[in-house]
Amino acid sequence: MLKPETRQKLMAVSTATICTALFKRGLRTQFIQDVRPVNTQRDPRTPNMVGEAFTLRYIPAREDLNPISVFQDRAHPQRKAVEECPPGAVFVIDSRKDARAASAGSILVTRLMKRGVAGIVTDGGFRDSPEIAQLAIPAYHSRPSAPTNLTVHQALDINVPIGCGDAPVWPGDVIVGDGEGVVVIPAHLADEIAEEATEMTAFEDFVTERVQEGQSILGLYPPTDERNRDAFAAWRKSKGR
Repeated sequence: MLKPETRQKLMAVSTATICTALFKRGLRTQFIQDVRPVNTQRDPRTPNMVGEAFTLRYIPAREDLNPISVFQDRAHPQRKAVEECPPGAVFVIDSRKDARAASAGSILVTRLMKRGVAGIVTDGGFRDSPEIAQLAIPAYHSRPSAPTNLTVHQALDINVPIGCGDAPVWPGDVIVGDGEGVVVIPAHLADEIAEEATEMTAFEDFVTERVQEGQSILGLYPPTDERNRDAFAAWRKSKGR
């Protein structure tokens, strides 16, 4: 289970910093490729999307098994997943990087929002994207896509390991999204990545201040000069960080 303190830490660090922390551990493909916020006017001060992954897997649609009438079945995997995704989780959809048809639309995303889901991510597209952009739930996709999902996608599996934008996602992995994109943290690493990313963010904020004041990055980033390490320690004390 994602600890509340870990969630809070991850809400305040960048996906770029998390990617570096993961890279140090040999994990190079955890950033979901070609996915961006639906709301392109997102305030950079907005807290990150953070939650445990709850997944849905699409396969290529087979026309005789995917007519519009399948939505009359209350156990249809897409509809069922929307109603079962836990509050605080992030709904992650494997659309095979295919945005020719929508992965979901505004009604389903609104339902997720009302159920307290922390966000939704697909490596395909959303229909009704202008409406989704106005909702109070983070949403990430590749591009807008008007056709119904049945055109190209057949919903098959709920809460199984998937690929999303070339990133492996296991149910329960921790998903973090900011204005730059979405990263997947393996569940067992979430606490230590959150702690390290918080420490890295403090140092990066210190470095940014110094660079804005005109200081060279040599000996500062990384802090190979002992004077810069001492200056960082003093900065942290003065800032309460």
